[in-house]
Amino acid sequence: MISDRMQTAFNDQINAELYSSYLYLSMAAYFESISLSGFANWMKAQAREEHFHAMKMYDYLGERGGRILLQPIQGPETEWASPLAVFAGVAAHEAHVTGLINNMVSLARAENDYASESFLRWFVDEQVEEEQAADEIVQKLKLLEGFPGGLFMLDRELAQRVFVEPAAPA
Repeated sequence: MISDRMQTAFNDQINAELYSSYLYLSMAAYFESISLSGFANWMKAQAREEHFHAMKMYDYLGERGGRILLQPIQGPETEWASPLAVFAGVAAHEAHVTGLINNMVSLARAENDYASESFLRWFVDEQVEEEQAADEIVQKLKLLEGFPGGLFMLDRELAQRVFVEPAAPA
């Protein structure tokens, strides 16, 4: 059985992951509005990934006998100054999520909840990848400043991204 404090933390994180999905979908809509369909594709894949994260936590909380309590999802931003501003926002958001996950690990340790700590390890590792991916695109966009043609090349690159749900460990 999971503690009340861990249950609350998981419910809060499910909300944060669903918000992330909603935010990235809003970013996709922004990119579609400025005819950058590859950027929009990247964001849609990211939105699906964040939804997967929420459902992974949802399932875990249920498996541990916790009560899943869905909360209202805050409305996301809808306008940005540039593609660089969008991805700078992604990088900042992922750093924020990393902090939330780290706080959950600390709580699991304080609660002597070794199962939750073990479960959260996957998310700790995932956040390293999330932050790196966002930063890589931020750096590319900075390099492209003053070279608008490069933006279209990057758009083609980002159009190739596909989210594939990770297989369950054997």
